[in-house]
Amino acid sequence: MSDDSASRGTAADAMRRYWPMVYAPTALYSMGQGAVIPVLPSIATALGADIAVAALIAAALVVGQLCGNLPAGWLVARLGERRSMIAAAAVSLVGVATMLFAEHIAVLGLGTFLVGICASVFALARHAFMTARVPFARRARALALVGGSFRLGTFTGPLIAAALIWATGSELATIWFFAACLVGMGLLVTFGPDPEERALAAERAARLAQQDEADSEDTGEPVTGSIPTAERTGLFRTIWEHRSVLSRLGLAAASLASVRAGRQAILPLWGLSIGLDSANTALIVGIAGAVEFSLFYASGQVMDRFGRIWATVPSQLLMGLAFVSLAFTHELDMAAMWFGAFAIVVGVGNGLSAGALLTIGSDVAPERNTAAFLGAWRTLTDGGASITPLIVSGVTAIASLSVATGLVGLIGLLGAAAFLRWVPRYVPHP
Repeated sequence: MSDDSASRGTAADAMRRYWPMVYAPTALYSMGQGAVIPVLPSIATALGADIAVAALIAAALVVGQLCGNLPAGWLVARLGERRSMIAAAAVSLVGVATMLFAEHIAVLGLGTFLVGICASVFALARHAFMTARVPFARRARALALVGGSFRLGTFTGPLIAAALIWATGSELATIWFFAACLVGMGLLVTFGPDPEERALAAERAARLAQQDEADSEDTGEPVTGSIPTAERTGLFRTIWEHRSVLSRLGLAAASLASVRAGRQAILPLWGLSIGLDSANTALIVGIAGAVEFSLFYASGQVMDRFGRIWATVPSQLLMGLAFVSLAFTHELDMAAMWFGAFAIVVGVGNGLSAGALLTIGSDVAPERNTAAFLGAWRTLTDGGASITPLIVSGVTAIASLSVATGLVGLIGLLGAAAFLRWVPRYVPHP
C-alpha cells in the first residue's frame, strides 16, 4: 500500500471510529460558540455596557475555560470521558439559558463564564479519550482532525451568525443556535456508538484469553506476593511529579498558544490602524483563515511521519517572523499589501501546527492520571493564549501597536528555540 493510500485509510478509519464521540461534537460545539463570540460585545452593549465592559464579557468565555482546566482534570479522572462530556453539555445549557434571559450585564457575564468552564471539561475529556485510545503511530493525524473539526466550526460559525441575524433581526438568535448545537452534541455523545466501550471489551477479551492460557499452564504451586493495584495520584501531586516537562515543554506549548492568539488580537487592530475598512480587514483575515483550515491535516501527516518538531518549529518561525516583519510595515506606502501577505503567512504557520498542542500533550501524558496531567497542560496553553490580548493592549497603550506586534513575534521565535530544545528530550520520535 502506498503512503498516500495508507494516509487516506488512516483518516477514514479515524473519522469512522471517532466521529460520534469526538469529531462531530467538536464541530457542533465550536460552530455554536463561533456564532456567539462575535456578537457577545453587541449583546452586552444592548444591556448597557460600555466598550471596556463589553470586552470583559467577551473575555469571560476564555477566562472560564482557563479556570476550568484543573477542575476538569479532576472531574474526568473520576467520571470518565463520556459522562464528563454529557455533564458538560447539560451544564452548558444552563449557562446558555442564563445568557439568553439575562437582563443585567453581570448575569450575562456569569452565564458566559459558566459556558467557558464547561468548554474546558469537554475539551479535556475528548483530549484524554484520544490520548488513551489512539496509537502513537497515527496520533498526530487523529488529533489534527480534532483541530480541523474545531477550525471548521469557528470558520462557519460567524457566517451562520450573520445569516441568523439577517433572517431574524435579533442577535439572541445566535444564542438559541448555540443551545441547539449543545443539544445535538449531547445526543451524539449520549446515544452514539462509543469506541471506548468497544476498546474496553477488546481489552477484557484479551485479558480473559491470557488468563485462560495461564490457567492451562498452572503448575499447582501457590502464588506468592501481593496483587498489584493501580494507585490514583491526586491532581497537585501529579503536577508536582511532572513539573520538569510542564515547566519546559509546557511553556514552549504556551508560547505557541500565545502566538496563535496574536493573530486574533493583532490582525483586526492592524487593519483598523492602517485605514482599512471592516469589510477589507475581514476579507484578509478570512482568506488567512481559509489557508489555515486547508492545512490542518498536513500538520498531522508531518508530525506522524517526521516528528513533532517538524511542525512546531516551522510554525513558530513562520508566525514569529511574520509578526516581526509586519511591525516594520505600518508606515509604508504599500501597508495594506504587506498586511495581506503577512496575514496569510501567519495563517500558513498556524495551519502547519494544527493539533500540535493536543498531540504533544498526549505524547508526554502519563498512562496513569492522564486527565489530571492534561488539565495542567491545558491550563498552561490556555494561559498563554489568554495573556496575549493583555500584552497587546498594554504595550499598545504604552508604546504602539507595532511594538506589541513585534513582541508577539519575538515570543514566537523564542518558542521555536524552546521546541527545538525540549521536543527531542521529552517526545519519542515516530
